[in-house]
Amino acid sequence: MNAAATAGTWKLGDLEVNRIGYGAMRLTGNGMMGNSDGQPIDREAAVDLLHSAFEQGVDHIDTAAFYFSPLRSANEIINRALSSWHGDVVVVTKVGPARHPSGEWLGTVRPDQLRGQVEENLRQLGRDCLDVVNLRAAGPRTASIAEHFGALAELRDAGLIRHLGLSAVLPEHVAEAQAIAPVVCVQNSYGLDWRRADESGLVDLCGEQGIAFVPFFAVSGLRREAAAGQERDARVQLVARAHHATPAQVRLAWTLHRGPHVLAIPGTRNPAHLAENIAAGALRLTEEELALLAQPGEGTA
Repeated sequence: MNAAATAGTWKLGDLEVNRIGYGAMRLTGNGMMGNSDGQPIDREAAVDLLHSAFEQGVDHIDTAAFYFSPLRSANEIINRALSSWHGDVVVVTKVGPARHPSGEWLGTVRPDQLRGQVEENLRQLGRDCLDVVNLRAAGPRTASIAEHFGALAELRDAGLIRHLGLSAVLPEHVAEAQAIAPVVCVQNSYGLDWRRADESGLVDLCGEQGIAFVPFFAVSGLRREAAAGQERDARVQLVARAHHATPAQVRLAWTLHRGPHVLAIPGTRNPAHLAENIAAGALRLTEEELALLAQPGEGTA
């Protein structure tokens, strides 16, 4: 069994994937807005990193056309890596927010503009059909997503998209979308320090409906796009020592223990951290440790 398979598998529609995946945001630098040190990531090193992930069993990647820095595009790097890889890899991208080539955020596109974003992803990834496209909700949290999701459903019917998902949504958005077309995954910020998806019932709702729940910022927590800092949660440190694991591994394991439908998409530019993230799928926490981590701690929302 490869390393990424130790956490088990889940299906995104008819596409079965290992629950440990890879988030491509950091391929372009430290977050979406560019490199923290001003230096572009080396393309070949990035391709080698992805090949290493694939060799360890990672078979799904999270990306977006708006993951770019001045000289690098996550989709372009993924395209290059997949062109020289012979295995099957599911690519999950997202649409909705728009960025100017300068990096400036332009807000959310209109429903009739989503086709252009889908076609941009197709061009950058070198594909004729996108495996999964998530609609990332923006604007007022309670605003309807029906028009935007309906536009993506039409593109799915036209053969440009295989499956549809959602990102940054509320439970009512899932119900709204499911009335239009099947939802195979929901991506929301979620982790030990940010549990709104538990409070709203979203994690359980996804499990009940067979929808993959895919947390982002599960390791970085409240630091969001920034790289994870030094672990300050004593509970996490205690559990990590007991398993001879890293705090990041404990945080990932905690999310995976939340249910068999929960996936992980940690991102990194560091090969050692990549291996550690993938190995977190084999970490089994005890009931006592899960109870300890379930208690509200510093920074818990």
